[in-house]
Amino acid sequence: MKRFKERLDDLEKAIQRLQEALQEDSTDLVIDGVLHRFEFTFELAWKTMKDYLEYQGISDKIGSPREVIKEAFSAGIIENGDIWIEMMLSRNSLSHLYDEDASRDIYEQIKKLYFNEIKKLENKLKQH
Repeated sequence: MKRFKERLDDLEKAIQRLQEALQEDSTDLVIDGVLHRFEFTFELAWKTMKDYLEYQGISDKIGSPREVIKEAFSAGIIENGDIWIEMMLSRNSLSHLYDEDASRDIYEQIKKLYFNEIKKLENKLKQH
């Protein structure tokens, strides 16, 4: 439980930092900062879900981010598993290559979809 609470606290701080960056004007430097903060926040999000699932006694088949997302969806921790899988794929593409057009598309997805899903997760986990 302690690890989950510590990770949740870190996640809350990361979400706040991502939100601050999203409120800035969309300059190249800001977009790059948002993408970096998104990568970090996504990492904390899936690891926090994993810790929560383990705390709930659900630890079978939850090693990879994809497995954690699927199990979190099944357990009702997240509402939209497809968006979370899309987030994971976006994070992976940011980590492995840099394509300016693709990164700008991901930036728009963060603003339109991803951030809201991350906030929903935060709110759900804070209830526990």
